[in-house]
Amino acid sequence: MQLAILGLGRMGGNMARRLLKAGHEVIGYNRTRQVTEALQKEAGLIAAFSFQEIVQKLKAPRVVWLMLPAGDATENTLQELTGLVSKGDIIVDGGNSNFRDTMRRAEMLAAKGIRMLDAGVSGGIWGLDEGYSLMIGGDQKIAEHLRPIFESLAPAPDKGWGRVGPSGAGHFVKMVHNGIEYGMMQSLAEGFEIMQAREDFGLDLHRVAEIWQHGSVVRSWLLDLAERALKDDPKLNNIADWVEDSGEGRWTVFEAINEDVPAPVITLALLQRLASRQETSFAGKMLAALRNQFGGHAIKKSR
Repeated sequence: MQLAILGLGRMGGNMARRLLKAGHEVIGYNRTRQVTEALQKEAGLIAAFSFQEIVQKLKAPRVVWLMLPAGDATENTLQELTGLVSKGDIIVDGGNSNFRDTMRRAEMLAAKGIRMLDAGVSGGIWGLDEGYSLMIGGDQKIAEHLRPIFESLAPAPDKGWGRVGPSGAGHFVKMVHNGIEYGMMQSLAEGFEIMQAREDFGLDLHRVAEIWQHGSVVRSWLLDLAERALKDDPKLNNIADWVEDSGEGRWTVFEAINEDVPAPVITLALLQRLASRQETSFAGKMLAALRNQFGGHAIKKSR
């Protein structure tokens, strides 16, 4: 099957490689020309260096898959593509767009006769070899039309992918998936810190992770990744305790509040990521000052 991928970063590039290996014809574009040329040479990608060239090289009905950052990058690209593609063409947003934006965009495109699917994509850098989990939102007939692409990207033709609902549902499910991921990662991190703090036991945390990988009820892919990280750097001395967030955890917490659903674990996991970015905490200083004021408790002077 023929399609174009816009955005050949790490994820988009690996998706292109997997599709090419499966025999699909992939036209690729990246704003950095060298990235497109490198993938053309390495994997047999058909290179395009403008949106107009992509549209010219695709056969109708065209399939254009976006792997772009959420927000302006996706919005501006869609606006430009809308003036180039034709009625009946299909656009798939595989980035982490906010599902509310996706619903609005799908309605806008439908008014012009352009069909749209949203695809939540999970798998990270391992997707090239292991396959991707795909959460599809949009019309069932369009999803079925693109079945060969989804089957090639997924871990197996009948596993790891599926249509989950109408437009926006794919990105909504991916948002919640990432929120759950926040909570799972936080619990692993806290558990390993508790063990690391018990210095008299001299625990080998890498060995503990290895043991838990087999038979334990907490065994998981995230635990496998923890084991790899601890093997490479047992004390994690080469990693700063600064944790970024992609925005989907924030959206998940917002939706939980909006729907009156208590989600304390995901919420606290998000707040811990924010706390990790503070070199100094004014709130912590205020707490120490208050304890000193009402109880005369000792305080540590800043250096």
